[in-house]
Amino acid sequence: MSRRANAWGNPVVYVGALMLVGLMLGPVIYIIIGGFRTNSQITSDPAALPDPWVFGNYTDVLTSDTFWRQVGNSTLAATATTIGVVGLGVMASYVLARYRFRGRGAMYALFAAGLMFPATVAITPLYILVKNLGLVNTLPGVILPQIAFGLPTTIIILVPFLQAIPKEIEEAAAIDRCSRLGFFWRMVLPLSVPGLITTGILAFVNSWNSYLLPLFILNDQDGFTLPLGVQAFASQYSVDTAKVLAFTSLSMIPALVFFSLFERRIVGGLTGAVKG
Repeated sequence: MSRRANAWGNPVVYVGALMLVGLMLGPVIYIIIGGFRTNSQITSDPAALPDPWVFGNYTDVLTSDTFWRQVGNSTLAATATTIGVVGLGVMASYVLARYRFRGRGAMYALFAAGLMFPATVAITPLYILVKNLGLVNTLPGVILPQIAFGLPTTIIILVPFLQAIPKEIEEAAAIDRCSRLGFFWRMVLPLSVPGLITTGILAFVNSWNSYLLPLFILNDQDGFTLPLGVQAFASQYSVDTAKVLAFTSLSMIPALVFFSLFERRIVGGLTGAVKG
């Protein structure tokens, strides 16, 4: 019995883990189920299950042009941000990891310091800069700053990946008259795919869930991303709690599904970065 108990581990750990999972998933499940209820059901018994289940809240949101327009804006912003973060990040990481030059350590430390620099601190000067560039109320005005704030994380993750590539491979490529650019395209990129996927997923999810930056940059509802759309929808339908819950749950489901599908990729990429 003792051996079997040791094999399963400490039951207290499992109880604590289940409680933690319940605390994290409880609000999400409540929001999703709340969308299947009516306002009277929520008012009379907030913790009860829908009786009967009402699908009209979800169908109203799914047939709304505003919702799908905001989905398109969020998808475009997140995709462009991901491409920019991964593309620029891998090129900068390649230089920092494989080249030796004066100021290399200071440059890497500067990117590392960027992890401790929240966007909230820079939001006012950032808005002024975006305004001077004429990008206010446009998606590029949101995408470009998101790329800049996503680079530190990307570089910190990718540099160990690229440093772990054996020097002998690069020397063999040089003997075969492969240029440094050719080595980058033919060897570096394929070998760093786990890190690229990890940083891409993180950049996509962070951009999808971004709220503060779009709040300052976007002021036209047609250009809103989903986080702003949820806030605007909640203000417009403040008396219809059930419909607001339906809109909120549909807005967060894509990010949850995307993150859940690629969870192992993220863990594998971060593990590879630590090993590197």
